[in-house]
Amino acid sequence: MVLGGAAALLATRSNAAENPFLLNGQAVQGGWLRGRVPPGTTTLRIDDQRVPVATDGAFLIAFDRDAAPMAALTADTSGGTVRHTVIVAPRDWPIEHINTPMHPAGVPDAEFARIRTTELVRIRAARAHDTGAQGWRQAMIRPAKGPMSGRFGAQRVFRGVAAAFHSGMDIAAPAGSAIVAPADGVVVLAATADLFTLEGHLVIIDHGMGLNSAMLHARALSIDEGAVLNQGQTIGQVGMTGRATGPHLHWSLTWHGRRLDPLLFTIRD
Repeated sequence: MVLGGAAALLATRSNAAENPFLLNGQAVQGGWLRGRVPPGTTTLRIDDQRVPVATDGAFLIAFDRDAAPMAALTADTSGGTVRHTVIVAPRDWPIEHINTPMHPAGVPDAEFARIRTTELVRIRAARAHDTGAQGWRQAMIRPAKGPMSGRFGAQRVFRGVAAAFHSGMDIAAPAGSAIVAPADGVVVLAATADLFTLEGHLVIIDHGMGLNSAMLHARALSIDEGAVLNQGQTIGQVGMTGRATGPHLHWSLTWHGRRLDPLLFTIRD
C-alpha cells in the first residue's frame, strides 16, 4: 500500500511475539490499524473508547489528526486483562490559503449559525448509524478520478481568517465526472434535493465498525438513503455546490468522530 511518501507514514505490522493483537496498518496521526483480539475477549478499548469487534475477532482502530503519541489498547478476556501500547507517529501539517469567504456570501452570521446547527445535527445522526456494513475490511479506492488538489490535515485560512484544519482529501475531477463508492457500505445521508451550506449535495456512507465516508460538493446524487453499495458503484457526479472555488470532490473519513486521512486507506495514492 502506498503511504504518500512522508517519512512518518510507516506501515506497522506485529505478530503474537510482539503483542497479542496481530496489528497491521499505519499507526500515524490520521491513520489506522486492523487487528484481531486475543482468544476469549469480551470487551476491547482504545484509551477510553469502546471498540466494536466482529464475530471473527477482527477489529479496526484509528487515530485522529491530532492524536497523542501513545494509545492504550486494552482487551478484557476470560483469562484476564491484556494491554498493549500503540506508538502513534506525528506528522507535519501544511497551511493552505483559500480565496473564498469562510461563510457563504450574503448570509448573515446569525442565519448561517441557525442553518448550520440543523445541518450538523443531521450529519451527527447519520454518522451514528451502525448498518453492519463490511467495507471497513477493504482497501479503498478513490471515489473520483483526478489529481489530489487538497490534502488532509492542512490548516486552512479563508481570506486571512484561520479556520479548522482540512478534514479530508480534495480530488480535482472534472464537473460531471463519476463519483463512486470507495468501499462497500450503506448510504446513511443523501442530500439529493437540498443543499448543505458548506457541503452542497452531500452523501455519507457507513462502512461499518464506526467508519464512514462523506463526499461533498456533488453536482447531483443518483442514490437515496438506505441504498446498499458495492465498492466502485456510481453514486453521483462531481460538482461545485456548497463552499467550493471550482469543480472537485472532497472526500473525508471518520471513525467514531475521529478525523482520518483518506489517502492512508486507499490502494494507491
